[in-house]
Amino acid sequence: MEKELRQDICLLYLSGSSTRTLSLLSKRLLGRSISHTQVSRCHNDLQEAVEKWRTKSLAGEIYKYLFIDGVTFLMRMKNTIQRIPVLVIIGVTEEGIRKVLLLQSGDKESASTWRQCFKDLKQRGLQGDKVLLGIMDGLPGLEKVFLEEFSSSKVQRCQVHVARNILAKVPKKLKQAVADDVRSIFYASDKTKAKEFLTLFQDKWKSTLPSAVKCLENSFESCTTYYHFPEEEWISLRTTNMIERLNKEFKRRTKPMEIVAGENACYQLLAFIALKMELYWKCNRFGTVKRNLPFFKNMDEKEA
Repeated sequence: MEKELRQDICLLYLSGSSTRTLSLLSKRLLGRSISHTQVSRCHNDLQEAVEKWRTKSLAGEIYKYLFIDGVTFLMRMKNTIQRIPVLVIIGVTEEGIRKVLLLQSGDKESASTWRQCFKDLKQRGLQGDKVLLGIMDGLPGLEKVFLEEFSSSKVQRCQVHVARNILAKVPKKLKQAVADDVRSIFYASDKTKAKEFLTLFQDKWKSTLPSAVKCLENSFESCTTYYHFPEEEWISLRTTNMIERLNKEFKRRTKPMEIVAGENACYQLLAFIALKMELYWKCNRFGTVKRNLPFFKNMDEKEA
């Protein structure tokens, strides 16, 4: 219980609560007051530790996959409240360990901002020539910039985002039928089969839904890149679900405060959440999702 109370006080501090408020709460909930000096010292130590973690060296480890996305927060900037995006990148090592490599405020719609983020990662020691794949949501310009900065890599566009774009061009009465056909393509057993389903989709819908068909044709290669990688990793590579799950946790944990008290406070809170997520990931290595499900465990037992 005391741990939870301490976390609540931290949340109040990050949301901009005064040291007087914190002192009153700490005395009531923890049995002792926290002085202004103690609060200031803890803040400085925390900020220094977070910056050290956020800019840590990436040398010595090889990251084969990068999951790329952004999340937006209401943030106090001087005397105004603004919606500030925070760019997020998760890296996956050769051993299947997932780590948060980047938390950086910036315009997530700007390709040049993402380019600078990629350059910063390489300056911190990321071996760009070892990055094999970038998984992202298809933001215009981002894929081009990513491939320029990581010339040995490929791009996997999130299938969920592609499917949404396709269905946005489909009348309501046809959405379910089109969605089923798109799912057959995206979950085909191999790339050859996926192309066969694409041809069937084109023959079936081209005259009725030319815009939807064109949308799928333009995205087909970039959203089926995962076929070039180990089959046990397909389920994790085909979408940006993993990084969106992290972003959803960021939003859930910041919801009680509504407004984050500035950029540094945001980094401090997100770093705490990211580190807890990394502990969970260590017990659930990348590419093992399928075999962790009860159904597949039962199958393995029967095969044995």
